[in-house]
Amino acid sequence: MHLFRTIAELRIWRSQQASRSVGFVPTMGYLHEGHLALVRRARAENETVVVSIFVNPLQFGPQEDYDRYPRDLDRDLYLLEREGVDAVFAPSVSEMYPSGFSTAVVVTGPIAERLEGEARPGHFRGVATVVTRLFGLVQPQRAYFGWKDAQQVLVVQRLVQDLALPVDIVPLPTVREADGLAMSSRNVYLSPEERVAASAIPRALFAALERFRSGERAAAALRELVRRTLTTTPVRLEYVSVSDLETFQEVEYVERPALLLVAAWIGTTRLIDNVLLDPGAP
Repeated sequence: MHLFRTIAELRIWRSQQASRSVGFVPTMGYLHEGHLALVRRARAENETVVVSIFVNPLQFGPQEDYDRYPRDLDRDLYLLEREGVDAVFAPSVSEMYPSGFSTAVVVTGPIAERLEGEARPGHFRGVATVVTRLFGLVQPQRAYFGWKDAQQVLVVQRLVQDLALPVDIVPLPTVREADGLAMSSRNVYLSPEERVAASAIPRALFAALERFRSGERAAAALRELVRRTLTTTPVRLEYVSVSDLETFQEVEYVERPALLLVAAWIGTTRLIDNVLLDPGAP
């Protein structure tokens, strides 16, 4: 497995892979089973697999957790080598954003301006900028993302469509712990007591999903069920939304696929999660 720390090294190697299909998994490191599921899918569908490890400062707000975001490159490299990854790109901030860097990529509209876009101003601008830069460097045929960050997936899909980038975005289902909690690098912040409390988030989502499968289509009723489920827990709900999967507008009734999305705080840790509401599902 190759480890590249500079763009120049990556470009030389990538030119040698020109005839091979490349699958790409962009990450911020501190890998967990959710990341590895993406890697395995990329390994199954491509001749070459590239993973990036870069904690992108552009997608963190001034009061967010950039400085304390968990990092362990040696552990990540060990896990990726076991999965048969061909190359890891782990640049420094100065390598990705050298002095004078002044370009940003901005996706507009509800898909990037509601929910996470409103709660974390500038977040999706940072995501779109780094993803565009990474796609240009790695030049993958396919890139793999997890549905845990569903709004991010939709932003990247819109970015690729609007800029006609030659890469297929492959979303994979959220990987969960045994109690349903979505795997996230930020779960490491949780104390043992907070970790137990965090399981209320998927419990609330799946209770609403079960109500939906039983025929409930009113978004207000589904949102209220999530709120009610979390009321007696230490979880502090930031938002609960039922958003159309295509337009990302809030809906009153679920008549076509939509996402039930939650952002919540447990102590000082902010977690997000979602489930798909699909009226056409069996």
